[in-house]
Amino acid sequence: MTEFLMHYLDQIPLSLAVIAALTLGLAPFLPEPHIWEKLRMLAAGTLTRPLDIFDLLFHALPWLILAAKLARMALSRG
Repeated sequence: MTEFLMHYLDQIPLSLAVIAALTLGLAPFLPEPHIWEKLRMLAAGTLTRPLDIFDLLFHALPWLILAAKLARMALSRG
């Protein structure tokens, strides 16, 4: 299973991961990015509605994929 996920992660171009993180990960940009709003709610303990939890996961996923891709690239070079 892990091998399958790593193979899939390797198939995602780095440029696509960066663009997804900067667009979907930060959207909407005004008045503040949703990811920032949801992280503040999480820190304050007010992230309780299922829709807000889904929204946090939805906007965090591109950042998590980018972080995993960068970590995998760094580990494969070392």
